[in-house]
Amino acid sequence: MHTLVQAVILGVLTGGVYALMASGQTLIFGIMRVINLAQGAMVVLSAYLSYTLFTSAGIDPFLTILLIAPLMFLLGVVVHRVFLRPLKTGDGELSLMVMFAVALAVEGVLAAIYKTTYRSINTTYRDESLELADYHLSVTRLAAFGLSLAVLGGLWVLLHRTRFGASIRATVQNPTAARLLGVDPDRVSALGFGLGASTAGAAGAVFGLVYPFNSASHYDLIARLLAIVVLGGLGSLGGAVAASILMGVAESVVAATWSPAWASATFFVALLLVLLVRPRGLFGAQLRGAL
Repeated sequence: MHTLVQAVILGVLTGGVYALMASGQTLIFGIMRVINLAQGAMVVLSAYLSYTLFTSAGIDPFLTILLIAPLMFLLGVVVHRVFLRPLKTGDGELSLMVMFAVALAVEGVLAAIYKTTYRSINTTYRDESLELADYHLSVTRLAAFGLSLAVLGGLWVLLHRTRFGASIRATVQNPTAARLLGVDPDRVSALGFGLGASTAGAAGAVFGLVYPFNSASHYDLIARLLAIVVLGGLGSLGGAVAASILMGVAESVVAATWSPAWASATFFVALLLVLLVRPRGLFGAQLRGAL
């Protein structure tokens, strides 16, 4: 029982990190109906940027987020303007290919600069843990979970308590009506894509602290993020958070009680089981207005 509870605690903390990474994926799909296959590559790119700032300038990985998140926001806006804006609305297949090409380009640049050797961000507190009622809480994962809650909370406030958030939700629900009300869907899409990329920037430093990574790490990462987004319901931010926690716990429990080799397969087994019962995912009741 002790092992099971410890695994659940670890799974919840890990799920918070997955939620931070998946939130940007969900946000971009909700606004643009674009499945961003480059989201994982953006997370890995941010992890490398955090690694470089830490090793070269001695900046704490959590503090690097203050620099990386705005930079990734700008990168997201540029990617939208250059690669996605010229595409016709609803051309999902072509947008998939374009974003996959962006992911490959990011991978190629990272491989050329950093080679393919695995890197990790080794801080003095990386292996430290707190003990609570005989259970161990990783300081890094606990801080990462707190950061995820803060960023997700800020994202919710932005979407539901600001004029910009209202324009995003209007665009998600009915782009034509939003345009008639004075909302520029192209501008909202660009800023929304940038916002989704900035969440990848925040998640990158955390990812580098928790996992070793190289330029090709985005393949496994995007597979997990897509499973989370589909499981939670395409376009549902709350569903992505719930699915992230569920998948984090399931992965950790399987690794602790059965075999770590089967832990990653948990994502896809759970996805298949849920979709057999609820094809739209846990919270995918509507295609529009899910955010």
